[in-house]
Amino acid sequence: MDFSKYNVLMVDDVPLNLLLVEKMLNRFKFRIRKAANGTEALMAVEEEEPDLILLDIMMPVMDGFEVLRRIRCNPKTSHIKVIILSALNSNKDVVHGFELGANDFITKPIVMEKLINCVATQLQLIKNS
Repeated sequence: MDFSKYNVLMVDDVPLNLLLVEKMLNRFKFRIRKAANGTEALMAVEEEEPDLILLDIMMPVMDGFEVLRRIRCNPKTSHIKVIILSALNSNKDVVHGFELGANDFITKPIVMEKLINCVATQLQLIKNS
């Protein structure tokens, strides 16, 4: 599978987290963009629709749950694959993420193999649809 054609938007307010995830994904040659908060994420989605969003929850300005809610409520963006990457790991938070429409939920610290498998699975679903 050629991953270079896929546009991935990473959203996290911690620059080190963005760098870590980018390093994990770089060898697969994704086209990666970054946003530091929910507002930036929604602007980035509007500028160029990503194939996949890797979304943190706990952020200033607008949290990831609100970003996900807005993405799913907009008919133009409701189909975008969203994987939550969060330190929040209670059952309540995970269930809430799925109720809002997350395609997957990965808890931090991020295990590279799990991230790669989740990303590949979601992109395979895009390819097959």
